[in-house]
Amino acid sequence: MSALEEKPLPIIPRTGPATAPKDDGDPSRRRGSGSGAGSRSGGRKRRPGSSRGPGRGPGWIVYGCLAAVILGGMFPLWWSILIGSHDSTILSRDSFPLIPGGNFFSNAAAVIDTVPFWQATMNSVIVSTVTAVSVVFFSTLAGYAFAKLRFKGAVPLLVFVIATMAVPTQLGVVPLYQVMARLGWTGELQAVIVPGLVTAFGVFWMTQYLRQAIPDELIEAATVDGCSMIRTFWHVALPAAKPAAAMLFLFTFVLNWTNFFWPFIVLGPQNPTLPVALQQLQAAHFVDYSLVLAGATMATVPLLILFIFTGRQLVSGIMQGAVKQ
Repeated sequence: MSALEEKPLPIIPRTGPATAPKDDGDPSRRRGSGSGAGSRSGGRKRRPGSSRGPGRGPGWIVYGCLAAVILGGMFPLWWSILIGSHDSTILSRDSFPLIPGGNFFSNAAAVIDTVPFWQATMNSVIVSTVTAVSVVFFSTLAGYAFAKLRFKGAVPLLVFVIATMAVPTQLGVVPLYQVMARLGWTGELQAVIVPGLVTAFGVFWMTQYLRQAIPDELIEAATVDGCSMIRTFWHVALPAAKPAAAMLFLFTFVLNWTNFFWPFIVLGPQNPTLPVALQQLQAAHFVDYSLVLAGATMATVPLLILFIFTGRQLVSGIMQGAVKQ
């Protein structure tokens, strides 16, 4: 009994709620115990530019790169205006001017008198507009078929269409010219329009866009409502393809407006497009660069007007193609 009485009893810990530490009135202890981790994390200052918050815009590096790209893109136009507004002696001067001169309108009048400028401008408008509209229409039709219709051989056929983009245009010039000569189209605008009525790039562009822009459920709903295939394309696919179609129209229009190689071969100087007509400003022994660049500036003005009026559709087409829904 004496040995049992001398053995200490075990201490059982309390299971009740923990009591708050006693406040001894020291303010420094209260700050240390109440906001230890918070004060340590909150005391760290964020380095400027080290991380970007959700509402913060791009930094000065992005704007600097954009400014450099814009200035690089505007330099050829500024150079054309600068040279085209002076006389032919500007390139041989010791001191090169940095502001445009006052001879632009006289040089423009000389360009109009030297080459058939207005006829070439009208030919370029006809060729570029007809070709761009045709490429948009046929590319949208083919893109809708490849994207939403199920038929045998669709994938190999699309791969074949894309593979044609790897073939250089120069390889088909000789047989294409022979075909145009047998048809009697040499020197006529249809010789430039017909070969460009549809492009492989347009088919690939519209296929990729319509594959993501139109859900299959929408086409099934139109079929259940009694729409035929053509009506479904006209009322469902065509309105959904407007942003990509606007982008394709602008790209094709600019490509045909600036095309020189094939029109120079098949049209000739009697019925030229605008680039072919401006080529006639280069004489055999002397090239007046003030006239040439004044004509180049005049040829660029319609494109600038087109981009001003269709800039919103251009940006919308780029964003629709870049952002996944």
